[in-house]
Amino acid sequence: MSLKEKIIEDMKAAMRAKDSERLGTIRLLTAAMKQKEVDERVELDDTMVIAIVDKLVKQRKDSIEAFAKADRQDLVDKENAEMLVLQSYLPARLSADEVAAEVKAIVAQLGATGPGDMGKVMGAVKARLAGKADMGQVSAAVKAALAG
Repeated sequence: MSLKEKIIEDMKAAMRAKDSERLGTIRLLTAAMKQKEVDERVELDDTMVIAIVDKLVKQRKDSIEAFAKADRQDLVDKENAEMLVLQSYLPARLSADEVAAEVKAIVAQLGATGPGDMGKVMGAVKARLAGKADMGQVSAAVKAALAG
């Protein structure tokens, strides 16, 4: 079963269980997936769905930060709940040590020597770690690896 099919099945299960919070979040995700399919005229595969989920999780994190600054705990709680539902569709994330090890291997493989090779290294790292790691964490690991 593809990730897209799993999301549709989870939406049906949430409808049957009358779980309105989970259902709302899943509907938001399916709308984003449908929008991507219509805009780009493609059939989404698991990698594309993971990218969409990752984007929505990042939006939730940004919203949580903004709502926390505005002292809106009710909205922070709502965004946290949505983020938890979305994260359930992401594959297991790599730890910081695993990310650093992967980055070092890619840097060695490409023969990158300094900060000027950042773009080349990030391209290779994104291809290998897409959906498996937080790209902010990956970027920091690449900078550290290229700095020395």
